[in-house]
Amino acid sequence: MIKKEYNPFETAQKQFDKAADLLELNTTTRELLRNPAREFNFIIPVRMDDGSKKIFRGFRVQHNDARGPAKGGIRFHPLETIDTVRALAMWMTWKTAVADLPLGGGKGGVICDPHKLSSSEQEQLCRGWVQQVVKNVGPYTDVPAPDVMTSAQHMLWMLDEYEKISGERRPGFITGKPVGMGGSLGRKEATGYGVMITVREALKELNIMPENTRASFQGFGNVSQFAIELFQQMGGTATCVSCWDQDDNQSYSFKKKTGLDLQELRSITDAFGGINKTKAKDLGYEVLPGDAWLEQDVEILIPAALENQIHDENVNSISNHVKIIAEGANGPTTPAADYIIKEKNIFLIPDLLANAGGVTCSYFEQVQSNMNYYWEKEEVLGKLDVKMTSAFIAVSNFAKKNKLYMRDAANVIAVDRVAQACKDRGWI
Repeated sequence: MIKKEYNPFETAQKQFDKAADLLELNTTTRELLRNPAREFNFIIPVRMDDGSKKIFRGFRVQHNDARGPAKGGIRFHPLETIDTVRALAMWMTWKTAVADLPLGGGKGGVICDPHKLSSSEQEQLCRGWVQQVVKNVGPYTDVPAPDVMTSAQHMLWMLDEYEKISGERRPGFITGKPVGMGGSLGRKEATGYGVMITVREALKELNIMPENTRASFQGFGNVSQFAIELFQQMGGTATCVSCWDQDDNQSYSFKKKTGLDLQELRSITDAFGGINKTKAKDLGYEVLPGDAWLEQDVEILIPAALENQIHDENVNSISNHVKIIAEGANGPTTPAADYIIKEKNIFLIPDLLANAGGVTCSYFEQVQSNMNYYWEKEEVLGKLDVKMTSAFIAVSNFAKKNKLYMRDAANVIAVDRVAQACKDRGWI
């Protein structure tokens, strides 16, 4: 029997269908929200450094903008698909709604491997992406941001191209820019810190002290690094982290029972979050298979890499010690695994809530850029804490009141807010 390939958009639609059933939405509303409002598929020609021309495929999907401009990142990934982008755009719609931001949901991407592209080639990709969608994006219509394997530099190239074409200064067109060029202080910390703010609130509900907890993390990119940073500040012990190794084209986990030294690991990590195995061994880390992060005897698991990482084939490897799973990544858990996590009575903080710190701070950056007035870092992180805490309490209270799983509660709140906005606008 051939196993059906995982489709993240089907997962996103199933999650929506469940929320729609709970809300008893009518057929028209379901049809409006179950699929993206607009999709753009295009090609980007790039002159490679050797003089040849290569064609790359790009996407931008705008799922819904009833509550405000579409918002969502642009990822560069060799396995990018239109269905992945559709799913991520839909999840962004719900995420901005859960965080109660005046935004909608969108997502973009380019099928490429930036590890194998020079800086010049990547710059052409960024400018080419903007050239293809410039008429359909902007500070008040659709605001992109960084995502997997894109950076502040990529965003700045895109902004520069957008401003060249428009002939105006429009720093609010894109977020995740470098600080000093329209970027916001606190932006790089925001997603990881936001994950840990929700974990902090979950620990309060479970009457567990942070200093009595250990955590294991998947991924060592921006999200995971700052989640570890705040977790350690809270008194917790991070014992394991995994990352992708480009040389071997597979993932590895790095474990130290006494706790990871964050600065030490950062010093042996490349720009894409890849940890040097040889240097890690020299520093006393156990180098384990990629899935080992999931099997650790810890109280907290943080998947902070890609979608489809906790599934029916590995979910039973989760230790009985685990009390909380906080989804730092988008869509890391399949529906089959989700069912088992619920049966295990693990407190799950869904991606819509757990990683909403990134889009929340992106919104802060958008506001600052549009009014050309920038806040101090403490103000940004303070506002982030207030927003994330309020969102967590709202979802948790709704879940308890209605006897719902946290993911279902988050989805119902989000879908209801978006459906109401569509109704108020007269779309349904």
